[in-house]
Amino acid sequence: MPKKLKNYINPYKDSYSPQAISGEKDACGVGFVAHINGIESNWILKESLRGLDCMEHRGGCGGDSDSGDGAGILCSIPWTYLSKNSDLEIDNTAKVGLGMIFMPQDENLIKSIKIICEEEASNLHFSKTIWRKVPVNKNVLGPLAKANAPFIIQWFVSFENNIKDFEFLLFQLRKKIEKKVKQNLPMQDDFYFASFSSKTVVYKGMVRSEVLPKFYKDLQDEDFKVSYSVYHRRFSTNTLPKWPLAQPMRFLGHNGEINTLLGNINWAKASEKHIDSFWGDLANDLKPIVDNSRSDSANLDATLEINVRSGQLITDSLLKLVPEAFRDQPELEDKEEIQCFYEYSASLQEAWDGPALIAFSDGNFIGATLDRNGLRPARYSITNDGIVVMGSETGVVNLDESKIIEKGRLGPGQMLAVDFQKGVILRNWEVKSAAANRYEYKKLLKKRSINIENDEWKESCELQGLELLQQQTAYGFSAEDNDLILDSMASLSKEPTYCMGDDIPLAVLSSKPHILYDYFKQRFAQVTNPPIDPLREKLVMSLEMHLGERCSSFSFNDIKPSIHLKSPILNERELLEIQSKGIKCHKISTLFDIESGIESLEKKLNDICIESENAIKNNCSILIISDKGITPKRTFIPPLLAIGTIHHYLLKKEIRLKASLVVETGQCWSTHHMACLIGYGASAICPWLIFESSRHWLKHPKTIKLINGGKLQNFSAKDVQKNIKNALEDGLRKILSKIGISLLASYHGAQIFEAVGLGSDLIKKGFDGTTSRIAGISLRELAIETISIHTKAYPEIDLKKLEFLGFVQFRNYGEYHSNNPEMSKILHSALKQGPGYDHFNTYQELIRNRPITALRDLLTIDSSRESIPLKKVESVESICKRFCTGGMSLGALSREAHEVLAIAMNRIGGKSNSGEGGEDPARFNVLNDIDEHTKSATLPFIKGLENGDTACSAIKQIASGRFGVTPEYLRSAQQLEIKMAQGAKPGEGGQLPGPKVDTYIAKLRNSKPGVALISPPPHHDIYSIEDLAQLIHDLHQIHPKAKVSVKLVSEIGIGTVAAGVSKANADVIQISGHDGGTGASPLSSIKHAGLPWELGLAEVHKSLLENNLRGRVLLRADGGLKTGWDVVIAALLGAEEYGFGSVAMIAEGCIMARVCHKNTCPVGVATQKEELRNRFKGIPEHVVNFFIYIAEEIRQIMSIIGVTTMEELIGNKEFLKIREVTLPKTNNIDLSSLIEISDSNDDRAWIKHPKDAHDNGKVLEDELLHDPTFISAIKNHKSIDKNLTIINTDRSVCAKISGEIAELHGNNGFKGILNIKFTGAAGQSFGAFLLKGMHIKLVGEANDYVCKGMNGGILTVVPKTIDINSSNQVILGNTCLYGATGGKLYALGKSGERFAVRNSGATAVTEGAGDHCCEYMTGGKIVILGPTGRNIGAGMTGGVTFILDEKNQLEKKVNKEIVSIYKIHNSHQEKIILSKSATGSPTDYELIAIVNFEVKTNDSSIKTFNYEKKFNMESMTSKFEEKKFEKVMIKFLLNEPFFSTITRSMRKVMTYDIPTAGVTFIEDSITLYWNPEFVGSLETKQIFGLLKHECYHLILGHVTNRKQEPHMLWNIATDLAINSMIPVDELPKCGLIPGVRPEIKPSEGSNLWFLLSYERT
Repeated sequence: MPKKLKNYINPYKDSYSPQAISGEKDACGVGFVAHINGIESNWILKESLRGLDCMEHRGGCGGDSDSGDGAGILCSIPWTYLSKNSDLEIDNTAKVGLGMIFMPQDENLIKSIKIICEEEASNLHFSKTIWRKVPVNKNVLGPLAKANAPFIIQWFVSFENNIKDFEFLLFQLRKKIEKKVKQNLPMQDDFYFASFSSKTVVYKGMVRSEVLPKFYKDLQDEDFKVSYSVYHRRFSTNTLPKWPLAQPMRFLGHNGEINTLLGNINWAKASEKHIDSFWGDLANDLKPIVDNSRSDSANLDATLEINVRSGQLITDSLLKLVPEAFRDQPELEDKEEIQCFYEYSASLQEAWDGPALIAFSDGNFIGATLDRNGLRPARYSITNDGIVVMGSETGVVNLDESKIIEKGRLGPGQMLAVDFQKGVILRNWEVKSAAANRYEYKKLLKKRSINIENDEWKESCELQGLELLQQQTAYGFSAEDNDLILDSMASLSKEPTYCMGDDIPLAVLSSKPHILYDYFKQRFAQVTNPPIDPLREKLVMSLEMHLGERCSSFSFNDIKPSIHLKSPILNERELLEIQSKGIKCHKISTLFDIESGIESLEKKLNDICIESENAIKNNCSILIISDKGITPKRTFIPPLLAIGTIHHYLLKKEIRLKASLVVETGQCWSTHHMACLIGYGASAICPWLIFESSRHWLKHPKTIKLINGGKLQNFSAKDVQKNIKNALEDGLRKILSKIGISLLASYHGAQIFEAVGLGSDLIKKGFDGTTSRIAGISLRELAIETISIHTKAYPEIDLKKLEFLGFVQFRNYGEYHSNNPEMSKILHSALKQGPGYDHFNTYQELIRNRPITALRDLLTIDSSRESIPLKKVESVESICKRFCTGGMSLGALSREAHEVLAIAMNRIGGKSNSGEGGEDPARFNVLNDIDEHTKSATLPFIKGLENGDTACSAIKQIASGRFGVTPEYLRSAQQLEIKMAQGAKPGEGGQLPGPKVDTYIAKLRNSKPGVALISPPPHHDIYSIEDLAQLIHDLHQIHPKAKVSVKLVSEIGIGTVAAGVSKANADVIQISGHDGGTGASPLSSIKHAGLPWELGLAEVHKSLLENNLRGRVLLRADGGLKTGWDVVIAALLGAEEYGFGSVAMIAEGCIMARVCHKNTCPVGVATQKEELRNRFKGIPEHVVNFFIYIAEEIRQIMSIIGVTTMEELIGNKEFLKIREVTLPKTNNIDLSSLIEISDSNDDRAWIKHPKDAHDNGKVLEDELLHDPTFISAIKNHKSIDKNLTIINTDRSVCAKISGEIAELHGNNGFKGILNIKFTGAAGQSFGAFLLKGMHIKLVGEANDYVCKGMNGGILTVVPKTIDINSSNQVILGNTCLYGATGGKLYALGKSGERFAVRNSGATAVTEGAGDHCCEYMTGGKIVILGPTGRNIGAGMTGGVTFILDEKNQLEKKVNKEIVSIYKIHNSHQEKIILSKSATGSPTDYELIAIVNFEVKTNDSSIKTFNYEKKFNMESMTSKFEEKKFEKVMIKFLLNEPFFSTITRSMRKVMTYDIPTAGVTFIEDSITLYWNPEFVGSLETKQIFGLLKHECYHLILGHVTNRKQEPHMLWNIATDLAINSMIPVDELPKCGLIPGVRPEIKPSEGSNLWFLLSYERT
């Protein structure tokens, strides 16, 4: 029976600490200064504080704009200074420790704490203690920081007895004090040990960088001398002051985010048993180690601390906790001991995974390490007098250039350390080699690791037809699962792609039964950490798992064997093999009797928990949880519930590490299912039903017919099952990568999901710690749903086929879809009738009476106010200004559809969004050439135009691909949108298929026609919140008047992310819902990632209010909005603007065919095919009518509830009520998070936003732009010279000048020259958006993002001192030339990671580069004159790269998936390659890495270069060239009758396998092969000459009598003979001509000669 909705009073949450797990996000600037020999000086302190001050832009401030998010230093203890300024007496016979303690301000509590400290010190036999009140100046604190400031005191403790490890004794004392204070005093964060050591002390607080030394008076004293100092400036997305969260922590300063935190905490808690065995009775004093309420940095610091205090070196411990990607690492091939160290450690300790730069010190070492992906900058310098400096940026510490002997950077997974005891620097391989040789890890690994070598698969089917149907139905497998998921994975080895978002009801709201996985939504990375590209950057990812007992990482006693798996996906044979490897296994069945009633599921759940505990007590180390064997009367516990419940039960019993959980299940066939099972504790999965189904699929008549018809490969059963496994593995990598996780072992048990629609009893039972904000079904109701699915499998009449549930595709009797054919039809009808509000009655009623689909359908609008006349309500024109269309790119949409939306939105005063594909500058102007047919020559493909229209999109989008992002494009905008994620596939990139990249699209995107274009998953200049702040700074520089918006997708924790975005100086934040999205996306992403915008919007609005940030930003919402009622709900939840995507497409003619990704849109909306575009009938008027209707409906509602303006609605929850409605599944829905009213609700000053965009304040370029002569040079195309000094806080330098030039002259119109010389260390984004005519020279060095978005000009970077070592020093940071479309960059020195990423036109020279060089490059020329990192050319589809490979290592470093490698022998080869690049011939797409590698080919090969893929060749086919060739052929037949007989008999085949043309004669069949790019470049008479040439080959018998050896000389001779008979003006320029000798001598077997035989010098 349907249940009535409950109205909960209190907010409902199930996670025990949601703010700690999902709320607090950190980013920062970090670094250290140290003397190798431990020599103390005040200079080190001062330079550390200077470095901190120079990192201020990497930090954040609270809502009061004064209280910093945190700043601090960790340094050596200045004993001499402290002894002078306290009662401390230094006694060489005693050991002294120093505690830096934060206490509450209450005097009574301070006394109580001191008593506890003294008592515990006495108990551990400390001889003497001294208290020192730390001198501070509170007047310098911001209001928020001052209100929360602790009482800060130092505590000296002396110990006179001999003791081996004094640091451990201090650790023990601190832990005992913390525990006792927590037990006896009513405090939480008010008591905190910032540090407690005999070697290090921490000074930190919720302050800005410059305030730290002003607050702590100690730091102002010249006698405060230290030998090293780690500094840290924090940028938190959460602005509520928390002094303990400032960094450094006790051991480290962390710039980054741990994405696997909940899993790390769970495993760390489970590992506390190892502390018991190692420390014995002392263990109780030390535990707990980790704490859910702390930040990720604090928990990592605590884990590092217990490892160090247990005897590990800090360097060794960090190598285990944050390991590099050691698989397939070329530089590790000869370092077996390091590989064994990593592999053994991986079996004991999951990585703390996520982007991280960690600066660390325990007093014995100081150093820094970088995460495996290298997602944070880390630059260092070493001087000849023993100083080592490392930091997030270079140039922050004053060093004498003449003393610097090395400038370098940390690469991915690298470490740099200083060993103070030995007085030496340990570079990357030195520190790792030392760690690896401390123990015999090879022998340890041999004892520990067992490998599975099986590659056998079942070939035959186990189940009969009816039996299979019954099993599939009982496990919830539907016809759509079979037709979409199984078919795609089995045949293509990839998960299916779909489009147009998810428009069905949430699982908890649906009337149809759903399996448990459907109630979970995957979380994803946005802003605070980047997602990863699982395809192009696969080398950093790993699916390896270990089965068996997890041994202690503290000792090497009692090593237990474990099974090493390369993949968590097991087939049936592998599952059997695991049970035969000598590790004791136990199988647990999850089946229960249906006839025993609903309660039997819960009883069975309890039984399997006890059974698992007993199995472990019997020394079983692998538990196999199986649901195999169902019958009509016996069904199964959902495997996700079973695995989650056992996992948490064993955690609570503290025996979880004793065994691994393996799942044998029929209910697992998608990547989402896999991710859920592993995320909640499974180590491996045998999805037997999908393998069984695939064997049946192969034997299905439909499959056999496709194979026989040549449309499918002739698969074996093994092939099909391997395809499925590969698809599931790739899908798993994608899900991991979305949240920025590289290692499945770290994703294991991390629970990175939000439950949508699960009740508290279910959460506590199986998913403890998972957030479930709206509550939902109970365990009892889940049992009912489970049994209802099972009963469908055994009806009275035998099943004939699988049920089509309609969860993906619309069917009349399937699940409800909000975008359905009836809705589209009715809306189209209404729009054609005109703008009258009455025309929309039918549409309005249809939407109003739809089934409960979204959370907003559970709300209603109610008012106690009197209604007001409609004429008093805000006007339609005013309301329409708040409407926007979604970011749908020109490329995804047809040109016509894109232009119609822009014109319509400009007519109503709203804003259209360009999407990520750039925009034609012809659209930037107002139209005034409309003819009598309502058409314009400017926009020739659309009708319904009016003079005064403009197709310039008001919002210009900046996405990860940066396609079409030029200075002129940016300056044309009213608003600039940074797309961090998209509703249909958050955390993923995109790809515009080759067939959609026609000549026009390629021109706009600075690419080549027919080549697929890749948008990376992350913005490669946004790996953290401070990076986003930098991009916002860049955009405010190039277009100061444009507001900057940031597009986010709804998920748990988005409120704190939005707070950070607001602090990063954004003007607008857009919240997109999971049900939006128009682009192509993996089906699992559409269905299982992202949350309803209602939850995200309410959370963001509330968070910004609480943090006093709401007035800084305007909020926009989108995702499935269809009516004025939807808009009003969004307004009440806090939105001020409203985005429309799919419904706007429907308004211009879309019929929801859902084939956007196939380029076959039948109505011309989402295709680039000319014949389909011709079907487009949309006109701006229809779109205008729709939005006028929406505005009118809003006005009607406002009139009824008594509101005159939209401002009164926005964020005003007095009108929101829970709707009286019945639901089919549960009454346990909690909407308190949507309707609760904030405490600060009365103060609505935030509703008035500044009209102008936020500004960057005074910047370096202002000096030039306020100079009349400089401005005159720009305006009048003059030349001018300027010299300026630059420092690292001068950021985005040159962007503001470029913006002014673009405003006046566009991208290419400036004819003058601006010669500007800078001296110093340039800040981030130096030379961003550089334009033609700007000649920039930097004497010094630069940080990250040099020449980002460069469009023209020249930038040269040279060091201050040029000598023999200059080329070996690092002079540029990471991600240079990102999105560059032109210009030149020359650097005398090395660059960092991702040099020339997404370059599509710039030329550059550098002396070396890091990993991922030339990634996603589509054009331009890059020269690397030195060593490079790994993964060169990944995703690279254009351009050319020259690399000097002096060590012959490049073969192993290039990603050869779509690039080819060629060795350059001489200058002529270089000219050919460059000419190919310049002319855009097909070889340009594939000739990528020109490196030191000899190409070997057979003489019979005619392929000049290896092409990307066959489908890419087809995708580059130009219909225009084909038609042109046919027309020329007809003319040839008419004009050249001599050749007509042969020509007519030829079969014409268009191909890219040859560079020009060729003819074959095989078995009496003549075939002419022709390259459309080549033929398309010829004049008509040259095509005549080409045809004559090929005919002569046949007439003269050159083909039939071809000499086989030597092939090339035969080709040359016959070509010369023929070309002597053809007029020279008819020959293509590449033809060989008698008397014209090639300047290069042909070499036998050289593949390049085939190219040269078609090239004339």
